[in-house]
Amino acid sequence: MKSSSISELTGPVRDWSVLVTPAYFASMGLEHVLLKRRARTVGPSPADYTRDDTRASLSMGVASLAVPITQLLVKRMVPRTSRLGNALLGAVAAGAVVTTVADVIAGAGGVAGRAAGPTSTERTRRRARAVARVAGVATVAAGGVAVAGTAAHVSDVQRHWTRRGSARDLGNGWLPWTIAMVGWDFGYYWNHRFMHEVRAMWAIHVPHHSSEHYNLSTALRQPAASTFGVWFPLGPLSRMGVRPSIIAHSRAINLIYQFWIHTDTIRTLGPAEEVLNTPSHHRVHHGSNQRYLDRNHAGILIIWDRLFGTFQRERADDPVVYGLTTNIDSYGTWTIATHEYRDMFADVAASTSWRDRLGYVLRTPGWAHRRRNARLAATAAE
Repeated sequence: MKSSSISELTGPVRDWSVLVTPAYFASMGLEHVLLKRRARTVGPSPADYTRDDTRASLSMGVASLAVPITQLLVKRMVPRTSRLGNALLGAVAAGAVVTTVADVIAGAGGVAGRAAGPTSTERTRRRARAVARVAGVATVAAGGVAVAGTAAHVSDVQRHWTRRGSARDLGNGWLPWTIAMVGWDFGYYWNHRFMHEVRAMWAIHVPHHSSEHYNLSTALRQPAASTFGVWFPLGPLSRMGVRPSIIAHSRAINLIYQFWIHTDTIRTLGPAEEVLNTPSHHRVHHGSNQRYLDRNHAGILIIWDRLFGTFQRERADDPVVYGLTTNIDSYGTWTIATHEYRDMFADVAASTSWRDRLGYVLRTPGWAHRRRNARLAATAAE
């Protein structure tokens, strides 16, 4: 490998998606002018900028800048690579044992939740249930950090490059760039899809869908907890000989592309709609309409949705309703960033079995909603 390649790989890689921030704001300013002009003619729309909503989106964009810091912290807690990581794994195992024993004592199946008499047995059950609530949440949370850290470590691009990829260096030509761009876009599709189909991942992603408006500022409503997700492994790209710097730039290009599709001012791109992710396709993705839920997960190429059965075209007879199926009615940064985590851990705390605890984390948000309603109905009937 040439010495210039070594210099390129060991030096800092500038994040292009951050460097173009002035262009983001210039675009938002232009869109704001166009939308105000349109509103004078056809009236207001959910695409219009409002002070509170725009401020919330920008605050989430600022909060997302903390992700690299949390990544550094989690890297120090990877099991089998550090003492802190091994301690975390031990805490997870101990927490699982304590929670399981407490479940047994409390009486699986909700016995502990019934009105209890003054007997010592019932008092013991209540105390065990309280222990299970706390230990269950702590175990799930710690386990999530351990799994996320381990997955990130195993799939780390630089790690794969150092082990195998550097010996297969494909250089800086069109081939590695094509592999990186297409590979990243393919991985992004699955990451995005998983964020809608796994509740723990949805808790990370839901801030991006929390706005009931849709304009370029919505694109900046980025998650601040992405460190705690498990992502499609892109390390194999570098093992194939694609330089880590090219992979990093491909990620940035993908993210930059997705900024401009968060607009209502562009209705259609004609034939390009068949291949590319466009504003029309992404408006569908942000819809809370039943027809539009969990559709159009693409980054740049809409062909992934067409191939894997998640494509939905925007329809004039079903205007997009933006936001969540149950909106949070808050512009607070903390609430936007954490409300699904709050609800998820509350569900875990109320569970009396590991099947439910893990279900509330790993199954779909829809399953969690149905299961919670069933649990509340059963409790009310007792």
